[in-house]
Amino acid sequence: MKILLLGKNGQVGWELQRSLAPLGELLALDSRSTSYCGDLSNLDGLAATLERFAPDVIVNAAAYTAVDKAESEPEQARRVNAEALSVMAGAAARSGALLVHYSTDYVFPGHSQTPWREVDDVGPLNVYGQSKQVGEQAIQASACRHLIFRTSWVYAARGNNFVKTMLRLARERDTLGVVDDQFGAPTGAELIADVTAHAITAALRAPDLCELYHLAAGGETSWCGYARFVLEEAAAAGVELKVTGRTIDALTTDAYPLPARRPANSRLNTEKLQKAFLLNIPHWQHGVARMLTEIIEKQ
Repeated sequence: MKILLLGKNGQVGWELQRSLAPLGELLALDSRSTSYCGDLSNLDGLAATLERFAPDVIVNAAAYTAVDKAESEPEQARRVNAEALSVMAGAAARSGALLVHYSTDYVFPGHSQTPWREVDDVGPLNVYGQSKQVGEQAIQASACRHLIFRTSWVYAARGNNFVKTMLRLARERDTLGVVDDQFGAPTGAELIADVTAHAITAALRAPDLCELYHLAAGGETSWCGYARFVLEEAAAAGVELKVTGRTIDALTTDAYPLPARRPANSRLNTEKLQKAFLLNIPHWQHGVARMLTEIIEKQ
């Protein structure tokens, strides 16, 4: 089996290189790849790559993710997050390949008080969310075999992330305030990658599983609750901090005005995913604690 992975150096893409390798011949690309084109803004190059490599499975972990910048670059966001998906979906429909794609909770308006289900009406609040919604629609309209995973609050130990930022600020500052009126579940790239590999194997055996799913860690918290957990765990591990979890100030979204509106509710209902693929989704704290240990040991 030939697998094409796009976005190999992103948070999820990096972990996918590990989880997909045992499944078949893996070609992993990013925007700087030279032998094949992995730049989603180059639609002709992308089409040529798909035709030349002729993958059995296309896994797209690449995206335009600069949420605020997208407000001033809507064309670029749409090109990468929507038009490129149309190219992939068309190629998959013609060849019979399975297309795996990652979307976002940002396709929802964010006002619900309960976790979003796959059947709930979408209504993006910003350009980024709109571009991701159009990408979903392009895949579904193509009638290709596909797995679409909506995720939220994705993190990884590799590169910069919220946890590293909180640790740095808690060391440097005497006070720290974090938004406490946006809710979701911090979801590890490792979890997403492992579930993806499992789902691909299952979907190739049972094509009826090819649908849209929500993929996020269990439980829920706010950004402030997330930060408090991180600093409490770090302090317990002996990390010296000026600010502790108990002394973080809870702020409202209005305290941090940004170009792009954020949804207040990023919680995703994963019951459909768990039932379809016989999965047990761990609580968000398990993954965050593991990542935090890795970060602390490297410091």
